[in-house]
Amino acid sequence: MDKSKAGLQLGLQTLSLVAGFMAWTIIAPLMPFISQDIEITSGQLSIILAIPVILGSVLRVPFGYLTNIVGAKWVFFTSFVVLLVPIFLLSQASTPGNLMFAGFFLGVGGAIFSVGVTSIPKYFAKDKVGLANGIYGMGNLGTAVSAFLAPPIAGIIGWQNTVMSYLAVMVVFALIMFFLGDGNEPKVKVPLVEQSRILLKNYKLYYLSFWYFITFGAFVAFGLFLPNFLVEHFGVDKVDAGIRTGVFIAIATLLRPIGGMLGDKFDAVTMLKAFFSIMIVGALIIGLSDGIFLFTVGCLTVSVCAGIGNGLIFKLVPHYFSKEAGVANGIVSMMGGLGGFFPPLVISAVTSMTGSSNLAFILLAIFGVVALLTMFNLAKREKTAGVQ
Repeated sequence: MDKSKAGLQLGLQTLSLVAGFMAWTIIAPLMPFISQDIEITSGQLSIILAIPVILGSVLRVPFGYLTNIVGAKWVFFTSFVVLLVPIFLLSQASTPGNLMFAGFFLGVGGAIFSVGVTSIPKYFAKDKVGLANGIYGMGNLGTAVSAFLAPPIAGIIGWQNTVMSYLAVMVVFALIMFFLGDGNEPKVKVPLVEQSRILLKNYKLYYLSFWYFITFGAFVAFGLFLPNFLVEHFGVDKVDAGIRTGVFIAIATLLRPIGGMLGDKFDAVTMLKAFFSIMIVGALIIGLSDGIFLFTVGCLTVSVCAGIGNGLIFKLVPHYFSKEAGVANGIVSMMGGLGGFFPPLVISAVTSMTGSSNLAFILLAIFGVVALLTMFNLAKREKTAGVQ
């Protein structure tokens, strides 16, 4: 494969993912501003923050499949055009219902994740796929861009105009993909039903989905709830809360290629065991802390492990499912997205029942322990089957 072409497409698709994630996660960092203009109950708040994750997760399966059929160029292009509608509707929102409706369709911005992880491996040798997918995953920085920039911009021009400015970003990236996207990307036309039947019989798909449910779910969930949580529970300034959230997101995102590289060089499952163990400790620190210092230490620990874990898991997907990579990527990434849907709802429910959110983070640690057990089970089954 032409190295210059591979590099160009990796760069284009990574930047396109940045734009998509900027749109997908725009509501959370602006919520401290939005809630000043729109009366929102705590129950409505958790739903508004979580609802973009629904479509952003479910669409990942058909988006991965479509990428194999028509190519990344056209899936990205169409997605950016479609995103113009919910972004405009969000800028005009005046009720919680409006926010939920617009937020639901912003999910298209999160669904495009499965486009690149399906397309990028076609351009690289197998021993470079982990790194390439890790670099593409850095497009998650779009979440950090919104967290860092949206609050200070909203403080100057208002949250509605801040949202409107995202329309220009979508138009620019639609044009870039239209003119520079690869129209000759290799196509894979294996019937969806046939691929799904093969995949659903393979226990490894369920394990990878569960692990990504935790790692990417933590990444998404922390990005969603931290801005408002820091303001409400620790009295942090709105802009400062956005910066702190952005740091969490940036660390997890920048370490994702490191996870891919570790997966290329060492046994990926062994690496996952190590980083899941550390993440469990981080979750326990958050769950047992009352002050912002220990809370921050725990969050940063989870951030490091989630980022590296994300990269390791997407090294394993094409390794285990080469012919069904499009659908497998879609299913695993869908479960990761859904992993970000439930935590804000759980945190809200736990806080309302116990008066504290600590138990919700203990649950993250428990999920991590269960994931560790499945990793040991996978290693045992592979050893028994003679897989090196």
